[in-house]
Amino acid sequence: MSSTVLRATPQKDHAFAISLMEHLVVPTFVLDVNSRVIIWNKACERLTGVRAEDVLGTDYYWYAFYDERRPCLADLVLAQRFNEIGKFYANSGKFGLSDHGASAENWCVMPVLGHRLYLAIDAGPIYDDSGNLTAVVETLRDITSQKQAQNRLETLAARDGLTGLANRRTFDERFVEEVRRASLEKQPLALLMVDIDCFKLFNDTYGHQKGDECLRAVAQVIGDTLWRADYTAARYGGEEFVIILPDTPLSGAMLTAEQIRKAVENLDIAHAASVTHKRVTLSIGGSVCVDPCVVPDQLVSFADAALYRAKHDGRNRSIVAKLESTSVQTTGAYGRSANRRGSSAKMLEHV
Repeated sequence: MSSTVLRATPQKDHAFAISLMEHLVVPTFVLDVNSRVIIWNKACERLTGVRAEDVLGTDYYWYAFYDERRPCLADLVLAQRFNEIGKFYANSGKFGLSDHGASAENWCVMPVLGHRLYLAIDAGPIYDDSGNLTAVVETLRDITSQKQAQNRLETLAARDGLTGLANRRTFDERFVEEVRRASLEKQPLALLMVDIDCFKLFNDTYGHQKGDECLRAVAQVIGDTLWRADYTAARYGGEEFVIILPDTPLSGAMLTAEQIRKAVENLDIAHAASVTHKRVTLSIGGSVCVDPCVVPDQLVSFADAALYRAKHDGRNRSIVAKLESTSVQTTGAYGRSANRRGSSAKMLEHV
């Protein structure tokens, strides 16, 4: 009785490997050393809407993912440009040594499909027996649903449950970022602190349910009044709100404060228990930093001091302090002014 030993030939091994990749359920493509597509499997066709025959043998495959030419992860791995991965992929990381490849996540435009997908991407090099790089394999996973769910959770975690504005933790994080950016770019940074006048009396008179409605109404006005996307409004605590205004000078901060104050006054929400007005009003204190050396605590403390003065001077008014290094000049409704050496703010008031 004889037996037959089956031996695979290099040609059969190669053909099998190609067939295996072409029929993988994971979207996969392979680039040769010249960044030309040598495999674009069926799963990749389904994911991108781009047929293999349209990209095989070309380096034009990028249009399956983006609306303008740019390197994909496989290109960067092929060229060993690992230091550039972070430039093109916000969420990226190398695993193992550089010859083990890289992984990343990214929103891709997907022009042929006509809608964006969030893809998890892995790119790994292939070497021959002599250790020469012969190709790079890129695999793709559509994790759009997971990313959208994560974004929803992050949004919920970043928002105040009652008003829908950013919460205190989000404010703290964003404020530190904006102070750092203002210092690096030498741009002004403004901060407004907003307080509902006599809100405890409002709650005592009308009840907490009406109090919550009032908070939501004021928050809605604040959100609607902020016309720039980079402005951030947050609930600071209780009946107090805070607004970050990047790249905003003193005049812009005063304008924004007055628009918010007047808009809330125009809501004409009855407040019979108010000690100064018979409708809901706001006191607003602000500070504007034009000195990159000013630290976050200074910006907050001067805004808080301006708010205290607005309430002390009769409420339903805006006062904004401009932080300077030598003196404080205070200008009130009647043009009064005073200078004091050694202080670091200039206050402007609107009544």
